[in-house]
Amino acid sequence: MRPRDLLRVNRIYLEPRVREYARGREILARFPHAELVEVASHWNIPGLHGNEGLARDWVRVKRETLVLGVRKTLAVRPNGRSADFIAPGVANGCAMSCAYCYVPRRKGYANPITTFVNVEEVTAFLARHARAQGEKTVPDQVDPRAWVYDVGENSDLSVDALLSDNVRDLVTLFRGLPNAKASFATKFVNRDLLDYDPRGRTRIRFSLMPRSVARVVDVRTSPIRERIAAVNDFVEAGYEVHLNFSPVIVYDGWRRDYAALFEEVDDALSDAAKAQLACEVIFLTHHEGLHDVNLRWHPRAEDLLWVPRVQEEKRSQQGGTAVRYRTGMKGQMVRVFRDLLTERMPYCRVRYAF
Repeated sequence: MRPRDLLRVNRIYLEPRVREYARGREILARFPHAELVEVASHWNIPGLHGNEGLARDWVRVKRETLVLGVRKTLAVRPNGRSADFIAPGVANGCAMSCAYCYVPRRKGYANPITTFVNVEEVTAFLARHARAQGEKTVPDQVDPRAWVYDVGENSDLSVDALLSDNVRDLVTLFRGLPNAKASFATKFVNRDLLDYDPRGRTRIRFSLMPRSVARVVDVRTSPIRERIAAVNDFVEAGYEVHLNFSPVIVYDGWRRDYAALFEEVDDALSDAAKAQLACEVIFLTHHEGLHDVNLRWHPRAEDLLWVPRVQEEKRSQQGGTAVRYRTGMKGQMVRVFRDLLTERMPYCRVRYAF
């Protein structure tokens, strides 16, 4: 997926205050021919969010629509898995169309990128928060020395960087914080990031899965082979690079396909990449509302994602309901996955798996 094919913005919804910010004016100048539609809130846009008819145009809306807003709430949440803290993001939504993405569950039938233009307020807040933490004195599975902030919980920063310098500003911020690191997962290889000079203070987690499954569910993303090939280059450019095996989808032949994936990764990685490697393993969690949306634009994906005979309802940490693989069965699958990974890539430390 080439950048020019991923985004062809012709309509921008914007809050009135967007023009007060330099970043807002910069982004608007990049799309001088786009239709501008002022809205009271980036979160609830009549005709966009909640418009059931747009589900059939899921990909077109992502490609052609951009939302600009001002982030009002600046707060961090403790995490303990991918990061110590979840940072206030500088974007929400994505131009890619992964069929399992949880972000659309909150927005309904359309989920284009929303970019926040008050990036200086976000970075200043994060700098204050990091300074207040002091030195990290107790190593943990997140990182032995640094407080790690997930800066891309609800978006893919590699794609966000196609629109503005928000991501460059975040990398620059953490480059100067001696006790903190930024972290984000990505399914898009944006080689412009190689020039950001992170100096080891930003962790990129490349998401991987078997190619045959990615072709179905990872819509509008970089091919798996391209993500694997990028690891060495990003390590050489000064990033800490981990792998994100997420979501792990169970189907006939999944163990064989993951064994082949691990062999492909092992063959591709440099010694330097292997020496700093770790990974996260997250088995699929799905949602009935997203299942209904997917049936309108990509029903083939649901043959893999919606398998009630092996799934059960669960309540998330945030209080919502979803479906996951059945208790007991899932535990066995996690053990199988870890054993396969240890056999094929013994140097790859598993930070957590569930």
